[in-house]
Amino acid sequence: MNLNLKRFLFEENTTLGLLYVNGVWECWTTEDIPRSVKIKHETAIPTGVYRITLTDLNKWGKPMPHIADVPDFQGIYIHPGNTKEDTSGCILVAESLVSPSKNAGSKIAFDRLMQKFRTATDAKEDILISVENYIPPILD
Repeated sequence: MNLNLKRFLFEENTTLGLLYVNGVWECWTTEDIPRSVKIKHETAIPTGVYRITLTDLNKWGKPMPHIADVPDFQGIYIHPGNTKEDTSGCILVAESLVSPSKNAGSKIAFDRLMQKFRTATDAKEDILISVENYIPPILD
């Protein structure tokens, strides 16, 4: 299973993106902004290709998609959330955008995506995410 995250809007402290699964648009994303120097819980992960595993996480009480082996980052997940304040370096997914700083339908988008992750995991497929800046950000 191949995911492609195309970041397209870098505004104040929020990055918006489009998430594709196997080449088909899946949902919107919200992240922190990329930075030249990482600030913990306030920086988007670097561009690159990463492995995703479903990892049990006590905070959520269920398996969550963990983005593994991100240089200088730990505990990066794909999860539901409605504003940039919910990111903490992670990737939020949503059905729609209300504004650059707020999305809607996050749980719906996440549940749909999780079903695809479970299907891929049950089939013993590797899950990879490619993160790219579709439009380059202006770094601080």
